[in-house]
Amino acid sequence: MNDHFAAWRQTTATSLKNLQPGFQPKVLIKTLAEGLLAYYEGLPLIDAYDIYQHLMDYWDETMQDDAYIIAADGWKAETSRVIVKDSKGKEKDKGWTCDLMPKALIIARYFNAEQAAIDAISSELESTAATLTELEEEHGGEDGAFGDLDKINKAEVSAKLKEIKGDPEAVGEAAVLRDWLKLKTDEADFKKRLKAAEKELDDRVYAQYPKLSESEIKTLVVDDKWIAALEAAIHSELDRISQSLTQRVKELAERYATPLPQMVDRVTELEAKVNAHLQKMGFSW
Repeated sequence: MNDHFAAWRQTTATSLKNLQPGFQPKVLIKTLAEGLLAYYEGLPLIDAYDIYQHLMDYWDETMQDDAYIIAADGWKAETSRVIVKDSKGKEKDKGWTCDLMPKALIIARYFNAEQAAIDAISSELESTAATLTELEEEHGGEDGAFGDLDKINKAEVSAKLKEIKGDPEAVGEAAVLRDWLKLKTDEADFKKRLKAAEKELDDRVYAQYPKLSESEIKTLVVDDKWIAALEAAIHSELDRISQSLTQRVKELAERYATPLPQMVDRVTELEAKVNAHLQKMGFSW
């Protein structure tokens, strides 16, 4: 069944990339829907209209707006600033966006290594934060290293460590406090590195948009955005069908797991028990 989508994708991607400004989005979706139905109609185990519905849902959510942008302005990757007003009516710049081509598309195609580095830092940050939480919970009781602190923060932990310095009975407590301080320093370092890396990547992605050729824009929008989203939705539909069939087969297997001769023997056994009880109750025939 995936072969049918591959065939539809090949022909459809080419026609989509040939769209010129001024085309009619309503005509486009009609053509796409009829073409997709034709590829899936008549296939066993699958309702072509379930596949069709995924296309229509994506059209309503995303693709329709993209189509009207292209129909009006052509294949352009134009960014815009995100300006919002605060409670006092003052405008604030919250960054930038591109409706036709979200940042994620550019990152996935051109900046995979940079994103992987950011993910690694983020993972280290999450791990450090989790270790901090575990340490605080483990030693946060009345008799724990943090038990008599008003707040668990760098100032109070440092003050407590200074207070018990040199106390032979507080060696373990001091070790916990030093571990916490080191983890807190590491956490701050990871946050700083993460913020800087994200800012650098954001700047590089923003600078990439004006460099894109029309051909690259078409590939990003058609292949990486539209077709990829539809393929994921249809793959999910096929998985649902597969899981439904698997469950049905399992139910049938359980229903007929007992061979017929065993079922007959069991019925005979139960019938004899019932007859014996009836005879004890005074019934006879």
